[in-house]
Amino acid sequence: MKYSRMLNKSEKPSENQILKLIGSRIDLWERIHKYVNGNYDFRPELVFFTKKYGWTIRYRKSGKTLCYFFPEDDAFSILIVLGAKESEKVELIKNKLNKKVKTIFENEEQLHDGRWMWIRILEKSDVDSLILLLHAKKKPKNIS
Repeated sequence: MKYSRMLNKSEKPSENQILKLIGSRIDLWERIHKYVNGNYDFRPELVFFTKKYGWTIRYRKSGKTLCYFFPEDDAFSILIVLGAKESEKVELIKNKLNKKVKTIFENEEQLHDGRWMWIRILEKSDVDSLILLLHAKKKPKNIS
């Protein structure tokens, strides 16, 4: 199934347009944004990624990106790029990931610029697995 994205660079979407597109997955969208905002000092910014992927909310701090959120029709996808050391951390906890995210992790090649993981968020277990990946990428400020 193909999920349409916001691909028109000349039309910056509003928050309401984004939420309308996400549709029934708004609760998951809000849950993960609340988690990131509450546990990391990265700030969200709405930017145009590419003409293929469209508008995204990028969490960025001091030139480093934590992850990207791509709104889609009745869904959204996350792009998280894991460096070699981060991938090693995930390797140790990969059995805690849900089946879908674990499969994505195992099938993505570790490149010189990282392991590019595209995850379509459709259910709560996807969010739970994403949180584990975020922990491997950057330690949350509220967890010792």
